[in-house]
Amino acid sequence: MQRVHFIAIGGAAMHNLAIAVSRKNNFFVTGSDVNISDQTAEELKKYDLLPEQKGWFPDKITKTLAAVVRANEVTDDNPELLRAEELGLKIFTYPEYIYQQTRSKTRLIISGNSERKMVAAIIVYVLKQLKLSADYLISATFDGLEFPVQLSYDARIAVIEGEDCETRINGCKPRFHYYKPHIAVLTGIDVPVEQDDTRIAEYIGQFAEFIELMEFQGRLIYFGEDSIVNSLTENLRRDLVAFKYGTPEYEIRDGVCFIKTRKEYTRVALKGGEKLQDIEAARLACRQIGVTDDQFYRVVADFEGI
Repeated sequence: MQRVHFIAIGGAAMHNLAIAVSRKNNFFVTGSDVNISDQTAEELKKYDLLPEQKGWFPDKITKTLAAVVRANEVTDDNPELLRAEELGLKIFTYPEYIYQQTRSKTRLIISGNSERKMVAAIIVYVLKQLKLSADYLISATFDGLEFPVQLSYDARIAVIEGEDCETRINGCKPRFHYYKPHIAVLTGIDVPVEQDDTRIAEYIGQFAEFIELMEFQGRLIYFGEDSIVNSLTENLRRDLVAFKYGTPEYEIRDGVCFIKTRKEYTRVALKGGEKLQDIEAARLACRQIGVTDDQFYRVVADFEGI
């Protein structure tokens, strides 16, 4: 039995990760926090993860713990964190622990602007409809999705939405730098407004480093209609294979959208240029993990969005 303790379990991302870990066989999860919303408390209680009291309790941190996971907002002087350090326990940030849970799997990471949420959701939806086993971590939800985070022993694929937000710990390293993708999707990049040139260059540089951190012989799927993304793909590592995507050809008939495929026009529920671009990115990503275009279009037709 592996015992894992979550410091600040009440966060939106942390409590979903804690629930996912607790649902795996041979894992026992505990957690603490000083502030837990009513909705989150209900969800934690459902899986017997709600702390009996709010607060920090260093006595919960013992040598029996296989790992301690700290949330981004946990400060270095947190009493539970200090106790874990004193005992020499393995301490992980949120993204570090995601990597630990998926390091033996083929990691498909979706990064970029807000469209990454839709692309990640489409991929997870397609895999679920095809009954293909996969771990996943996404921030959006859609009809029929029970858990935003799924972890397992048997799945060989992990689909992860890679946020570019910076953590305050470990040198302010962006979350998506931890995941080291075998397959990466890079949607458009929205440059921060009202920022100086140095800050903009640093922000764009995060995505350049994300590409450099890809596993050997990785597959990069990128949005070719974005000038910044195109500039990042001009001098790729020689071992990487890149696929450019854009807006697929389509028609609107009686208010229904049809995408042109190699064989025919096929109906999709989503409409609008950005949504069709998201479908195209998801199609190319799914192809890299063994989903044929016929399979993809057959099930994506009924996806109505996040």
